[in-house]
Amino acid sequence: MPTSLSGRDFLRLLDFTTEEIEYLLKLSREFKNLKLTGTPHRYLEGKNIVLLFQKTSTRTRCAFEVGAMDLGMGVTYLDPGSSQMGKKESIEDTARVLDRFYDGIEFRGFAQSDVEELAAGASVPVWNGLTDKEHPTQMLADFMTMKENFGTLEGLTLAYCGQGRNNVQNSLMITSAILGVNYVNATPAELEPDPAIVEVARAFAAESGATITVTNDPVEAVANADAIYTNVWAAMGEESQFAERVKLMSPYQVNAELLSHVKNPDYIFLHCLPAFHNAETEYAADMAERFGVKEMEVTDEVFYSDHGRQFQQAENRMHTIKAIMAATLGDLYIPCV
Repeated sequence: MPTSLSGRDFLRLLDFTTEEIEYLLKLSREFKNLKLTGTPHRYLEGKNIVLLFQKTSTRTRCAFEVGAMDLGMGVTYLDPGSSQMGKKESIEDTARVLDRFYDGIEFRGFAQSDVEELAAGASVPVWNGLTDKEHPTQMLADFMTMKENFGTLEGLTLAYCGQGRNNVQNSLMITSAILGVNYVNATPAELEPDPAIVEVARAFAAESGATITVTNDPVEAVANADAIYTNVWAAMGEESQFAERVKLMSPYQVNAELLSHVKNPDYIFLHCLPAFHNAETEYAADMAERFGVKEMEVTDEVFYSDHGRQFQQAENRMHTIKAIMAATLGDLYIPCV
């Protein structure tokens, strides 16, 4: 029976079956082929979506805007200062107003509870562009990139070197478990993942055949990895903790010495971006001056190496987000090879 996600919200990947996620990955590849061959695919002509951003982003905004326009839709972008949601208007009221104008609503913000409340109040699909607990659109791009590089996800091992208590780690662990990818999180003992997240992931892994490992040893984590992933040491809103994070996270930096322990010569490096691999941004320059750290979660050498696939990931955000919008809006069904 054809997979149909019509009318569904996209808030967490654990709300979707393995088959549904695999369908979205196939659909993403189909949209990428259409884009690369210049084949028009304005399947959603006449529809309109709104992007609600509490937290700014280059990739998420561009992916939704270009993806929507490729599909024939109109787009309204509301930056943090352009919406009254949560300030002069409740989330529920905002949802009820916006679904009178738009066919879909994207939310990128702080609290997972906010996007869930938005979805509860809206009659149109709501898509999670990032919250404190989840980053589901990023996950589809990550696993699409892995599949493009290795041909399959089955039997792969993904090692994440970074703190265990953030949205990217949460989503990577659970998505790996759902799709049957072995997952290792190398993290300081003080920043190990929420046990509840680990429990959920291991329940999915028991069905898919994957393994879920949490370790404090980064060398152990990367040794058998096919993909090595890292993320910023302090997310937006955590800058006050940076001094402590430098002390805790420096041993987990993805650098040439760490990667010398990887057994697979064809491993790939992944990062959701932006990455602080040098001091050439205002933020990184400030951190370098204050804390003496010029390279943070990944070194410049690794970031620009032949193993890096972070820009492929960034491109794939557009194709996967396009798939999410196409699959959830209307009764559209697109067969995939």
